[in-house]
Amino acid sequence: MSGDPQQTLGALLARLEVRERQIAVEAEAAHEQIVQLTASLGGLAQAAEHIAITRKTLPGLTDEAPLAPAQPAAAMPDGPAYQQIMAVFAEADAPLRARNVCEAMDLNPAPNNINNPHQTEALDQARNPDRNRAGTVHQATTEIARKPALTRAPTRGPWPSRPMTHGPSPRTAWP
Repeated sequence: MSGDPQQTLGALLARLEVRERQIAVEAEAAHEQIVQLTASLGGLAQAAEHIAITRKTLPGLTDEAPLAPAQPAAAMPDGPAYQQIMAVFAEADAPLRARNVCEAMDLNPAPNNINNPHQTEALDQARNPDRNRAGTVHQATTEIARKPALTRAPTRGPWPSRPMTHGPSPRTAWP
């Protein structure tokens, strides 16, 4: 080594410090990898345990008799209308809507628009026979339906009604 021993010793110590920091960073990274691998190993061990339990359980299940169904299946309807509908579906090569089934059976389907003005007018008249077309109520109905209103003392807002006074209450005297 040539030169001043203090400078070379200082440079050597600086390089050692840098290398020490590098090793600490590498050790921390290795520690994080160990934590991740340990967690992965735990998950794999648990999965292997579940497979071992399943392997033991399955052979025991095949020895048992199969369970009988709780209830018999519901009987299908046997009427002529049902048979016609099923025949329409059997002949169809694509999914059908209710309108298509009705047309195939030569039935008149209901109109598409549920807000049919003639239909709603008739329903409104059936529900409210006392209303005329404009929607006003006949005079006879309002007189029968009118009830006397409940009377209540007027209040001045949410506060209790009491006389307003300025100064002390009437129960106390002025000083």
